[in-house]
Amino acid sequence: MKKMKPESLMMSHGYKSELSVGAIKCPIFQTSTFEFESAEEGKRFFELAYGHRKPAPNEEMGLIYSRINNPDLEILENRLCLWDEAEDAAVFESGMSAISTVMLEFLNPGDLLLMSSPVYGGTDHFSKHVLDRFGIHLMEFSATDRIEEIRARLDASGMAHRLGLIHVETPANPTNAMIDLRAIAELAARYSTEERRVITAVDNTYMGPIWQHPLKHGADLVLYSATKYIGGHSDLIAGAVLGSRELMTRVKTLRTFLGNMTSPYTGWLLMRSLETLKVRMDRQAANAEKIAEFLHAHPKTEKVYFPGIQRRTDKDLDALMKRQCTSNGAMIAFDVAGGEAEAFKFLNALKLVKLAVSLGSTESLAQHPATMTHVDVSEEGRRAMNITGKLVRLSVGVESAEDLIWDIEQALNKVDVPQKAAPQPAV
Repeated sequence: MKKMKPESLMMSHGYKSELSVGAIKCPIFQTSTFEFESAEEGKRFFELAYGHRKPAPNEEMGLIYSRINNPDLEILENRLCLWDEAEDAAVFESGMSAISTVMLEFLNPGDLLLMSSPVYGGTDHFSKHVLDRFGIHLMEFSATDRIEEIRARLDASGMAHRLGLIHVETPANPTNAMIDLRAIAELAARYSTEERRVITAVDNTYMGPIWQHPLKHGADLVLYSATKYIGGHSDLIAGAVLGSRELMTRVKTLRTFLGNMTSPYTGWLLMRSLETLKVRMDRQAANAEKIAEFLHAHPKTEKVYFPGIQRRTDKDLDALMKRQCTSNGAMIAFDVAGGEAEAFKFLNALKLVKLAVSLGSTESLAQHPATMTHVDVSEEGRRAMNITGKLVRLSVGVESAEDLIWDIEQALNKVDVPQKAAPQPAV
């Protein structure tokens, strides 16, 4: 049998139509509980669910209660594993519930969380204003920091022996800053011992399951806001975590008792979205390349934060992108010439592109990170991350690239600032 690609298997993997009266698509199993065929079967199912014994060869977890498992979620998780080649997956009711569950599972009071910066605003808030209530310490590092510098800071902190989790977001939100995942995995290995393993978790939302596969570069867990590319239609909220069976057993166990799994209906919607994931993301990436080129050449933009532009003059970034990613992605950030007033004028003039947060959906979206998604980050922190008043973030959709460029151009024309000289063509 030919080994098929994930985009082909998304239509049927993990689903047996004969168990659902021949329905070509998986139905929505909108039920809270499932009937056992016998008391003995119920006993076996609960023994597995609560980890009282290991499964026998070819034994599958039986259905008990939708807080524990549900056919829609199980099939969805099986399909998600195909893209990242993960052993297991867990879906959540939001990206933040996925992130917070991982942090709560792998960090204990007194532990140290090492986290890249910038990260999504919700992650920043949770790590600084929630985890500290549990006595969990935080150390941040920038995507531009060398591993030697991070190591030196860890050693000097006196907390290296308490390092429990390294959380990385790459490309970073909103500046597309890239981090070498192999170097992060090596850092975790350096501080791991036989008694204490340092876990690496990578928020891969910006690249989605198509363009970057952190598990292949040494990460232990990969996390997604499935609301974004995986959902892709701005009609659901969900999150996902993928990794080894061993680690995912821990994640799923805590999910059961926190009760933050997604609903059967949301799981069904995500299965629908997975069928077109690659088609959508291919189109979004192609559109983003054209739009980034336009913005780079426009006299009313000062800088474009997009790997496809930045790697031309940064050999290290180019080498990292070639090794770690298959695309430059579809997220663009750029500085409008001027400041917040000029950025607002641009955003208010958009017609086709919607002024809204979130990303990865079929429609293109634009927002102002400094006053919206990253408003809770300190002013000093925003400056260090280049999240200034003139920064605009653009999530590129599947519309006509020509129409999107027209809209961006007419909006930039409304901005009244001194124009910069057009870039000179390469010799």
